[in-house]
Amino acid sequence: MRVVITGGAGFIGSHLCDRFLNDGHQVVCIDNLLTGKLENIQHLFGQDGFLFVKQDITNYIHIPGPVDAILHFASPASPIDYANFPIQTLKVGSLGTHKVLGLAKDKGATVLLASTSEVYGDPLIHPQPETYWGNVNTTGPRSCYDEAKRFAEAMVTAYRHTHGLDTRIVRIFNTYGPRMRLADGRVVPAFLSQVLRGEPLTVFGDGSQTRSFCYVDDLIEGIVRLLHSGHNDPVNIGNPAEMTIKEFAETILRVFDSDLKIVYQPLPKDDPKVRRPDISKAKALLNWEPKVSLEDGLRKTAKYFQTQLSANP
Repeated sequence: MRVVITGGAGFIGSHLCDRFLNDGHQVVCIDNLLTGKLENIQHLFGQDGFLFVKQDITNYIHIPGPVDAILHFASPASPIDYANFPIQTLKVGSLGTHKVLGLAKDKGATVLLASTSEVYGDPLIHPQPETYWGNVNTTGPRSCYDEAKRFAEAMVTAYRHTHGLDTRIVRIFNTYGPRMRLADGRVVPAFLSQVLRGEPLTVFGDGSQTRSFCYVDDLIEGIVRLLHSGHNDPVNIGNPAEMTIKEFAETILRVFDSDLKIVYQPLPKDDPKVRRPDISKAKALLNWEPKVSLEDGLRKTAKYFQTQLSANP
């Protein structure tokens, strides 16, 4: 296949580039480098079948030649990023998605949209199945990201119904691994960078809010299976092993044999109280579930962060 990956220099996008190239496909990586990094794909330059295009997809997308699939992963994805770039976040979810769908229609390509567990907002149903419509604050601090992804899902669905486009929607839950940015504001890089620097771990609120953590290799496997599945409706991909943030902080300290303290700060507005995917559909349709243990994933991620800290102390 010839695959276009928008946001291909980002955390997840760059791992997708690796996977499709390793599987023998051609990859066109598009990124405007607003939050993506060339460092994530530097090892792919000069490799047969890889092309990088620096481009803002909210303006236009022009790809000469055939395209078999488009994986739309372009978007700021961390709370710090979409707080800094709320308009860009909304534009890439709306205008960018429209441009992607136009390209797919022109090329007869399959589109896979990277959606998010944030479409569920601060959920009133737990765990969250794909049938849950969500509890989202449309004007809150997370609204630019939540509503951009909800709109993108609606746009993808409209193109499928109106134009017969072959589409996929993956709802991604908390994912971690190498190539995350140390200062992106999410809990895994925050805790790991603190423990590696010997700083106290910062927990917001009382730490009773829950999260579940999926290692990036498991996520990529789920995405690839979904692309090849022929299933059009949204599918949750994430790890259903749930823990409180306080328990996660204690796990970090145990895994890295640290006696650092945990300090508490006020909880940000609209921070979800619970987050856990119902992956029944992924198990049934894709024969998928996560394989990498939290301890193994954290150790692999910490090795990457250690090299980042050594390069940028």
